[in-house]
Amino acid sequence: MPLNNRTVNDFHKHKGVRTAAILTLGCKVNQYESEALAEELRRLGIEVLTPDDVCDCYVINTCSVTAEADRKSRQAIRKLRRKNPEALVIAAGCVAQREPEALSAIPGVDYVIGNEAKVRDAVAAVMAGRPGDGLPVVLSRDLSSAPFERIATSAFPRTRRYIKIEDGCENRCAYCAIPDARGSIRSKPREDIVSEVRAHIEAGCREIVLTGIETASYGKDTGDDLVSLLSALDSVCPEGSCRFRLSSLSPLLFTPGFIRGITGIKSLAHHFHISVQSGSDAVLRRMRRGYGRDDVYGAIERLRSVFPDMMFTTDIIAGFPGETEEDFADTVRLICDNRFLMTHIFPYSEREGTPAARMEGRLSEEVKRERASILAFEAGRTSRRLLADYVSRRPGEVLLVESAEDGMLTGHTGNFISVRLPDPGSGIKRGDFIGVRLTGAEGSGRICSAVPDEEQTIARQIQ
Repeated sequence: MPLNNRTVNDFHKHKGVRTAAILTLGCKVNQYESEALAEELRRLGIEVLTPDDVCDCYVINTCSVTAEADRKSRQAIRKLRRKNPEALVIAAGCVAQREPEALSAIPGVDYVIGNEAKVRDAVAAVMAGRPGDGLPVVLSRDLSSAPFERIATSAFPRTRRYIKIEDGCENRCAYCAIPDARGSIRSKPREDIVSEVRAHIEAGCREIVLTGIETASYGKDTGDDLVSLLSALDSVCPEGSCRFRLSSLSPLLFTPGFIRGITGIKSLAHHFHISVQSGSDAVLRRMRRGYGRDDVYGAIERLRSVFPDMMFTTDIIAGFPGETEEDFADTVRLICDNRFLMTHIFPYSEREGTPAARMEGRLSEEVKRERASILAFEAGRTSRRLLADYVSRRPGEVLLVESAEDGMLTGHTGNFISVRLPDPGSGIKRGDFIGVRLTGAEGSGRICSAVPDEEQTIARQIQ
């Protein structure tokens, strides 16, 4: 989606930037926005290279989800500046929104661009070149009434394509700084999403992940909702041609009404990432998550009763302030009871300025690491048992081939089981759907082995 009407000749006449690189840190939303920026720069005639290359311009799309992410963002800015001291340096994204003064103080930074109109402002900065007075330009505006930045992508360099449908979060969890970095809920108009998705499907895209900062809140500002959006997307998706996933979701989304609404959506992948964070009611209350452990159990039970092949992944924070041994045991039990396919575990990271940073009962780094290690062990064991049971009950699956190299095919099933199998040599390529029969879990249990399944319907039915 062009963001301005300047010609390529005008651009080069004014500033002469020929090459640019975009370094993206953090979430799927950041990745999508960086792809949109890269496409717009290419439209202007700029060659987009990798951050390992010496370029005329570097854009660092920063992440602020943890203190470590902040640190890595600042480190990346300095590293790329050293790679080419003459390059135009643009620091954008969540750290730029939350701490513009800190980033503008880094030597060599030319622009600091927040999240209000990230792609538009970054393109304008590249067009303008280095500020004439040598002082960094800060474009980090208030997000309280910001509109959704209407950007789109047309290319998909990987088999799986992210499409941003929502921005902002209003949950105000006690540990999280992202609402300050992303602002209030803003939803992409449904017609824009449908148009973008249709273009990707027609170009051959086979899997699309609908993502946002708080994806479950899609439509709260416009009167739309996820079920209606998914139904609209299903109608433009020829059966067996593409599948859709939803990114991180609250367990409160999965009401009986929502589940009834998605039962007829054939293109929806049977996998949900449910953001849980803790299995303790006491910890969830301190986190201000708005739900309890029974809500998690109930959501998963309801979904599995309707979709027996449904798989779940989740996030867990280990060592939140005040977490007792009993709280921790509740989290271990929740992971084991609900049989998650994969559990992403993060030791609690203090974010300055959040309510959690002022809470009593902080745990030592040693305790947080120890608890994270125990959770990882239990999560791994649970996943292996889950896969062994699943393979024995339902070995036949449809696989989206994401890599076909060195005589091996790898990819994911609709319910997000990672699979690898020998290439049967029948011309299968990346982006094909093929029938497979799962034979067992390899090594750590995170990957299933398989063989081709001639009896399965190939490339026509998403399961």
